[in-house]
Amino acid sequence: MSTTDRSGEPRGRHRQRRRAVDLLFEAEAKGVPATELIAQRREVFDTDDSVGEMTGYAVQAVEGVVADSDQIDAIITARLENWEFDRLPAVDRAILRLGTWELLYAPDVDVKVVLDEAVKLATALSTDDSPAFVNGVLDRIAVLAPQVRAATSGE
Repeated sequence: MSTTDRSGEPRGRHRQRRRAVDLLFEAEAKGVPATELIAQRREVFDTDDSVGEMTGYAVQAVEGVVADSDQIDAIITARLENWEFDRLPAVDRAILRLGTWELLYAPDVDVKVVLDEAVKLATALSTDDSPAFVNGVLDRIAVLAPQVRAATSGE
């Protein structure tokens, strides 16, 4: 049995992305760092495994978003057209943050996969207009991906 899907993505990564978006959204709503939620859930998991183990791609992505949050938010803000970052739906901000992090700092993920996954998340979690909006913003950010990925990998 293959451990990747047809696009070459590791199986289960869509669920991990959804979990990352959920954590980013919840953290913003609570006004706490998402890494704090991860730490809290790890403590609870020791006695209650219903919260789910905090490992894998979701944790890697959330930690990456938190580590580069100022730069990620600035990049998103610079590519918004006729919108203010703080006025976006919170779930759209979470999806855009995850997608931007993946585009710039996850070289193992194809740019087309990032865009497709972000659109799927926006379709499932946000407004009817969000999928096209998220796709447009991330498409403008994707132009930066080759240069940033090369710079961060030391090429």
